[in-house]
Amino acid sequence: MDVLATLQKLALESGIAAFFAEGGWKFLVMIVISFVLLYLGIGKKFEPLLMVGIAFGCLLSNLPGGNMFHQEMWDAYIAGTAYVVPATGEIIEHIAFTDIIHYGGLLDIFYIGVKAGIYPSIIFLGVGAMTDFGPMLARPSSMLMGAAAQMGVFVAFFGAVLLGFAGNVAAAIGIIGGADGPTAIYLTTKLAPAYLGPIAIAAYSYMALIPLIQPPIMKLLTTEKERRVKMEQARPVSKKEKIIFPILVATVCILLLPSTAPLFGCLMLGNLFRECGVTDRLSDTAQNALMNIVTIMLGLAVGATMGAERFLSFETIKIIVLGLTAFALSTVGGLLMGKLMYKLSGGKINPLIGSAGVSAVPMAARVSQIEGQKANPSNYLLMHAMAPNVAGVIGSAIAAGFLLAVFG
Repeated sequence: MDVLATLQKLALESGIAAFFAEGGWKFLVMIVISFVLLYLGIGKKFEPLLMVGIAFGCLLSNLPGGNMFHQEMWDAYIAGTAYVVPATGEIIEHIAFTDIIHYGGLLDIFYIGVKAGIYPSIIFLGVGAMTDFGPMLARPSSMLMGAAAQMGVFVAFFGAVLLGFAGNVAAAIGIIGGADGPTAIYLTTKLAPAYLGPIAIAAYSYMALIPLIQPPIMKLLTTEKERRVKMEQARPVSKKEKIIFPILVATVCILLLPSTAPLFGCLMLGNLFRECGVTDRLSDTAQNALMNIVTIMLGLAVGATMGAERFLSFETIKIIVLGLTAFALSTVGGLLMGKLMYKLSGGKINPLIGSAGVSAVPMAARVSQIEGQKANPSNYLLMHAMAPNVAGVIGSAIAAGFLLAVFG
């Protein structure tokens, strides 16, 4: 009898038993969703460096009994309300990071880096170290295309408000249109942490789908004649300009929008590491080892927020649709500015590079290159498209800073 009682106790306390409890089917659905996301990341290579981590984090947090992530603990932290520790019944009046480290699971501890804004900032450090702003400095007018490509952010924001989302949540949804995953995660963590899972999934999925989403829009809004335009080589950019640029941009942007300090500060510090010529080891670390370590933790932490109760809702569907709308309209905004610059330049600027104004570096620039070569096999637009592409990184950070200043 003792053996039977022990086996019965093990069966009832196992995670499998939770599937048969009320609402247990939701865990099964989320586990299936995590498998689908793993397939997209591994099989279809949809932003695999982050998607695989997000999908596995989703799997871990939805396996009953694992206790790796406690959403109710974070809800209490965000709301500033008391939290009751399930195991002991202890009441914590004002939960802090130290309490989360003590009572939380592994993914709770990882999530501290997201909530504190550490991971997105460090990833921006790596992005800055990998980014060459030379093409943008050689053609400063390309910044207009990067700015115009943020159109989808604000259109989607107003669309989300009309669909009933609160202003802070609508701002987090709108930033999907910037096609900048770290910025979307950073802003969502600050403004609407409950929606981090679906917004991160939407942002990275659409970034991966750029080669499918953008070409039809590019062909619809440009003529064959415009797509065939060969652009002249831009002027060379001096080393001095490249060194001064990150220092100047960090100073000006942070003074104008102090809320962007973590993102702009790290982005421009990384770029300074790259360009100054005396910190090669730091630049290499920021681009590779440090960024890879943080990407693992960020992916798992974001995936952990995809709890069944939050993710399985009609709001998630609305976020996915609004995200696609934001991304498409940002592409449209960049292309329309590209067409205007084509006219103003007397046909010297290929409007296709405007679509690269979304900040998915360098994928959006490659799509511009591919579509340009389809129209004219001798066309080489990659470096020209990199100008609005890197300008889009700055543009999305500015848009996020503005929204954070308004709703933060």
